[in-house]
Amino acid sequence: MVISRKHWSPGSDVSVQSVERRDSGGWTVSGSLTPNGICPDCGLQSRRRHGWRRRRLQDYPAHGDGVTVTLWVCRWRCLAPACPRRTFSDQIGSIARPFARRTSRVGEIVSHLGHATGGRPAERLGPWGQ
Repeated sequence: MVISRKHWSPGSDVSVQSVERRDSGGWTVSGSLTPNGICPDCGLQSRRRHGWRRRRLQDYPAHGDGVTVTLWVCRWRCLAPACPRRTFSDQIGSIARPFARRTSRVGEIVSHLGHATGGRPAERLGPWGQ
């Protein structure tokens, strides 16, 4: 069975550019989001790109090794004069919460393990506790 790039994608709105095996072990999945440019405060769509930022998230392990998802997220300038937010990034709510270090699907597993085993033992069970 051949595994394609779409099998590595953490979400439907992520376009996977590459999947690489790291020398130190583990996998790096590089991708980008489909840019939308909608300000989270005022809801106005912007067409002025401010730049890019890289977001790294821990995802499900594959073949016994850790997987890091590296996403290139577009930054925008809000063009509404009354909006308090000057710049903003495209949101990846379907994959991870703002400021999260893990994808939502890994976060759910960590939460369930922590609840079932009482915290510290769950940390040792998963690859995130190493």
